[in-house]
Amino acid sequence: MISAYTGTQVRAAEEPLLADGLGDVLMQRAAHGLANAVVNELRSRGSRLNGARVVVLAGKGNNGGDGLFAGAFLAARGMRTTAVLTGDAAHQAGLAALERAGGRVQRLTDAGLPDLAEEAARADVVIDAVLGTGAKGGLRGSAAALVQAVTDAHRRGFVVACDLPSGVDADTGEAAAPILPADLTVTFGGAKNGLLADPGADYAGRVLVVPIGIEKHLPEPSLHRLEDADMARLLPHPSRRAQKYSRGVLGVVAGSEDYPGAAVLACRGALAAGVGMVRYLGPPSVADLVRQSCPEVVCSTGTVAGNRVQAWLVGSGLGPGDHDQLTRARDAIASGLPVVADAGALPALPAVLPPHVVLTPHAGELASLFQRLGHPEDREAVEAGTLAAARSAAERTGATVLLKGATTLVAAPQGAIFSQADGTPWLATAGSGDVLAGVIGALLAQAGDDAGRFSELGIFADARWAAIAALGAALHGQAGTAASASVSGGPITAGRVAEALPEIWGKVSMLSKYGAWKRNSRSQPLR
Repeated sequence: MISAYTGTQVRAAEEPLLADGLGDVLMQRAAHGLANAVVNELRSRGSRLNGARVVVLAGKGNNGGDGLFAGAFLAARGMRTTAVLTGDAAHQAGLAALERAGGRVQRLTDAGLPDLAEEAARADVVIDAVLGTGAKGGLRGSAAALVQAVTDAHRRGFVVACDLPSGVDADTGEAAAPILPADLTVTFGGAKNGLLADPGADYAGRVLVVPIGIEKHLPEPSLHRLEDADMARLLPHPSRRAQKYSRGVLGVVAGSEDYPGAAVLACRGALAAGVGMVRYLGPPSVADLVRQSCPEVVCSTGTVAGNRVQAWLVGSGLGPGDHDQLTRARDAIASGLPVVADAGALPALPAVLPPHVVLTPHAGELASLFQRLGHPEDREAVEAGTLAAARSAAERTGATVLLKGATTLVAAPQGAIFSQADGTPWLATAGSGDVLAGVIGALLAQAGDDAGRFSELGIFADARWAAIAALGAALHGQAGTAASASVSGGPITAGRVAEALPEIWGKVSMLSKYGAWKRNSRSQPLR
């Protein structure tokens, strides 16, 4: 599992080592990791090291010092390294090391800005080491003008951000333009929250965490990301004597005369995600379409109380005029069972909800929810601070909130946050969210009372519901990526995502089986 921290948490973890006089050691470790990342990247691209052009944009703080020392390492490897000092001062030891290694130093001035921007645009590698984790408010003055000019240039080499792209808030992911988009962010000690949340993730590129010795001093992470091994441990597996009821039954209240396909896609997502049975409740015309598309689904026009299930999916494809369906949605919430509530149900839900209700809005729907709760955030505000918005929504409603986006965030009301970015931009297609709701609903129906799978990963109490939603988002994202890859990276439909889910499930599940085999083979050798 990837763990991420606020900048404050990381700086606090550094304090014991700084108090012991190890500040220079930490900087050298960070700089060495940054320089090695540049070397490895150039090699992976088949580029020569000797003579490669490197420009370091160095601020006046410790982040600039990391960049200057990394530049010194690279200059010693034969690279033509230039440091552009963006402030009125520079880290003196790092500056001296760079000059001893043969690097050039240029001070940024208004008059020299065009030439320096051109040099950076022509470089093989640009290292952004202007602002660090403690910076707020983004770049200003000549530094902002330089970064804007480099960003606008048509010719630009590989960009590496030192710890985080300058202008991205380490705690929240909020972004203050201009920001130089990185191809790779080399971050130290632990990933920062802002690198795993939008819009910060838009600028981070790939994220590489370099250990520098503070790791044992880090507190509990403030954000998590599930990796394949974690997904494998969390996936439910039917027992040898399982039957359809023991594998979980999901009730689906979705679809309407206007949007009947939403019900079909939600059911297809659920069926592909391992649930034992799906019961559909809705208008007869929609039920007929569901039967034609998914003959495995049991359809009914009855009530929530009259159907025995382990979890409910409500809201996909519902509008304000679908009174019968909205009544069923409210009844599902009142049942006390786990519920995934998609877009159409949100206006009909109570203001206060339990954690086992998972809301799945996109930014616009979350803004509308905020406004109904008497808060002024609009869509632009939500998109500018997705991490804060998801956390706030969970705190205000009491529900688990999954905020859909390029990076999907899942917030539990007591504070746990998950971040998943497993998908492809082609998932931005009609019906994709209905399939996601079906996947999460299926996982909720299979959750049962087994908390052991979650406690093994340090996930306890109500954070379990957020982990289940994050697992669903990860499966959905990987299925979308696989579906697109099957057509050479081309566009996909929501139906293709559902079709790809079982194979993704199987591949992830095999990691768990292989891990169990390895454990058994160690503890019970052949005789």
